[in-house]
Amino acid sequence: MATKHNFLAFDCGATSGRAVLATFEAGKFEMKEVYRFPNQILEVGGKFYWNVYSIYEHFKKCLAELGKQGVKIESIGIDTWGVDFGCIAEDGSLLGLPRAYRDPYTEGVPEKVFEIIPREELYGVTGIQIMDFNTIFQLYAQKEEGFEPLKHAKEILFMPDLLSYFLTGNRVCEYTDASTSGMMNQNSRQFEKSLLDRLGINSGVLRPIVQPGTIVGNLRKVIADETGVGEVPVIAIAGHDTASAIAAVPAENENFAYLSSGTWSLMGIETPAPIISDESCKLNFTNEGGIEGTTRFLKNITGMWLLEQCRKIWASEGRTYNYAQIEAMAREAIDFPSTVNPDDPRFANPENMVLAIESYLLQTNQQLPKTDGEFISCIYHSLAKRYKEVLDMLQSFAPFKIEKLHVIGGGSANKTMSQLTADSIGIPVVAGPTEATAIGNVMIQAKALGLVDDRWDMRRTIAKAFEVQTYYPSK
Repeated sequence: MATKHNFLAFDCGATSGRAVLATFEAGKFEMKEVYRFPNQILEVGGKFYWNVYSIYEHFKKCLAELGKQGVKIESIGIDTWGVDFGCIAEDGSLLGLPRAYRDPYTEGVPEKVFEIIPREELYGVTGIQIMDFNTIFQLYAQKEEGFEPLKHAKEILFMPDLLSYFLTGNRVCEYTDASTSGMMNQNSRQFEKSLLDRLGINSGVLRPIVQPGTIVGNLRKVIADETGVGEVPVIAIAGHDTASAIAAVPAENENFAYLSSGTWSLMGIETPAPIISDESCKLNFTNEGGIEGTTRFLKNITGMWLLEQCRKIWASEGRTYNYAQIEAMAREAIDFPSTVNPDDPRFANPENMVLAIESYLLQTNQQLPKTDGEFISCIYHSLAKRYKEVLDMLQSFAPFKIEKLHVIGGGSANKTMSQLTADSIGIPVVAGPTEATAIGNVMIQAKALGLVDDRWDMRRTIAKAFEVQTYYPSK
């Protein structure tokens, strides 16, 4: 095998997508973004869809650019958000565009499903927290509204698998994405088809589940010839973006918790088996698939959404701040004493986040911020406090002692927040890498082709290649 290896990661988000090229050479691992494109939800006739054909066209444009440059790619991996899917006809055609998880057609649907399958039973089988847009609720909503694509579907493909089908002509159903659907049996790690049968939905639309690292197939010849990159293998990596991100945590051993930090925060632990109990159900923890058959036992926490929404209000009033200014303002007001619960329902999507925070503080008889810096400090302290609460919950479930918190994603670059978190939780915080999703994507490709042995070998390689910062409790 050549000494230089190039892997391409397509990392697709709800508002944009990008392609990252990773190069392994002489023991070194480097990455660079080579293409970026917009993505958006389409509203047509009161329904909301993903324009997967646009995404597919951007994939081909990226490949053509690399082909012009003479870049030899060894494999391609695709990660996206979870739960959404496309309907495939008997002849292999896509039946319309996939519905988007933000389509309000699932509002109130879980309660209707619970009349047929009790909530506790559904959680007991799937271990997935209840959210309106879980795939099982989307399928039931589509059945109830008589959605024609589902009526005529031979099978469904989740977003990463649908895009890999466009590229290769082959169909798979990858584990990490399937695990978010609310239909997978956590014990068998295959779909519990009886759930759909009881809901009056054709369970034959569900494919057998394959594990991350499965080779889907080579690029179709027409794409290989059109782009000039050749018939490159496409690998079903951890298709759910958070699963790829957690695969990139540069941990030394299992005694860690992770925090994927951005607009939303995902905090959890990696376990060899799901954790499903009355208590985990009550506390709304979820069990999602990880690499090598692991489970991501985690909780969703409202993250920097509070700050982002405050910034919009301040900008509308003529005050705009960059991230360096925000951190400086937070440090200046670091002793501001008031905090909020970031997961309070009033913060979900308020018209004015500044007023929503003030409302919470007034209701709880706390001091109101007088400056934007005090608002920022309030948000930072509130998040650090919430991370402590959730970490304590995780420790009560974990079969090991949590010794470190690994923070990955964009929020890992926030030094002030990292130090506040370390002070709050009382254990070291290891911050970085920020590009965890793309790193995990390409590392799983490298593993599939034999360049690394397992997830621990992957993590050792990542720790050597990317600088991280450790923050110790100052108390």
